[in-house]
Amino acid sequence: MTGARSADDPAVDHAGADTASGSGAPGGRRALVELRPTRIAYRQAFVALVRRDLHVVASAWPLFILRTAMQPLLLMFVFTYVFPKIGQGIGGGSRQVQEQFTGVLVAGVIGLAIVFQGIQAVALPLVQEFGFSNEIEDRVLAPLPTRMVGVQKIVTGMLQGLVAATLVFPIAAIVPATKPELVIDWPVLLTMAPLAGWVAAALGLVLGTRVAPQNVSYLFALVVLPLTFLGAIYYPWTTLEPVRWLQIAVLVNPLVYMTEGFRAALVGGIDHMSLLAVYGALGAFAVVLTWIGIDGFQRRVVT
Repeated sequence: MTGARSADDPAVDHAGADTASGSGAPGGRRALVELRPTRIAYRQAFVALVRRDLHVVASAWPLFILRTAMQPLLLMFVFTYVFPKIGQGIGGGSRQVQEQFTGVLVAGVIGLAIVFQGIQAVALPLVQEFGFSNEIEDRVLAPLPTRMVGVQKIVTGMLQGLVAATLVFPIAAIVPATKPELVIDWPVLLTMAPLAGWVAAALGLVLGTRVAPQNVSYLFALVVLPLTFLGAIYYPWTTLEPVRWLQIAVLVNPLVYMTEGFRAALVGGIDHMSLLAVYGALGAFAVVLTWIGIDGFQRRVVT
């Protein structure tokens, strides 16, 4: 019959090969798209990278818990257990003031734990991956846009930051000599924690892509220490009113908004920054730091 071809016809073999490989006729490309659409491939690769990082953390969970809990444990132990026991409690030994200070410190330590985790989980590994290990090459070979690999780093850091924040609660329940009376505002807490975790992880991405491996030793001296001591961890931001210039200067520190937000979520009866200002500032930090971090990540990968 006219137009019929045999199975041995070379043209049939050629067309079949093109269809199977997806590199020839449009029908072959459509077949592959139908088999695994791009959005599904991206989603699967993204989830696989997150699971890979979390598996690495879970495989060494004792070290992760030790690294994450050590700083909150020491802060709570010294300020809320040792000081009251030796008669140097905040507020001249007044139990009510000590309880209030413990609540203030708990909120500050949660913010500090999230920030430290964002830097440790994102910035430090990136410095190593872009340095001598070149492990970043394995990640960017995944079927995922380069920018999305940077976003995956932020998501992984945020999840680890939430774990770090959770660990503070049992420490606060066991260690202090005067237990804080926490009044939990669940809507604020459940929205503040992931937002703070995202900001901390995005900050880690910025530092990890902007700091050269040979300068990583300056990271803690020039970034982490100022963030910590000027982050309103040990005192509410509103109490800085007598030092007005400092109260204004520390507004460039994202940790200030995290600690104030957690005080609004956990501690009743204490003046804190307006939640509108807290959410607005953290939202702005999230957008700006994410953009800078992903742009820096892409530049480092390309170069």
